[in-house]
Parts: sequence; structure tokens; C-alpha cells
Amino acid sequence: MKLHDRVSVKTDGGPRRKGTILAIEEFSEGTMYLVALDDYPTGIWFFNETSHPDGIFVEQLTGDA
Repeated sequence: MKLHDRVSVKTDGGPRRKGTILAIEEFSEGTMYLVALDDYPTGIWFFNETSHPDGIFVEQLTGDA
């Protein structure tokens, strides 16, 4: 994924929410994505863990999203 990609994010107990990547920070344990959501246009950080499917919170949208 890269800056300005449209993504969906997993949040606690709710449906996935759509947003746009504003920033990306790489770490040895995974990647942090700053994502602008409709309710939080300045962005919220989400972490994707490397090699851990339960720790993947940001996924790229495909199609006409």
C-alpha cells in the first residue's frame, strides 16, 4: 500500500471503515498507517503486524471503492 490509497480498517467490535492513507511508518514488527476516516479526517494510526493475520487492521480497497 502507498500514500493516498483507499483502504478499509478493522475497529473494535464494529464494521470495517473506509479511509485514505495519509502517512506510513515502517517498523521491524510491522507497519503503521495514518488513515483519514470520515469521522476523523486528521487521521488515526493503525498497526499491521508482520506475519500475524489477527494483527492486520488495514487492507487496501479494490474496485470502485
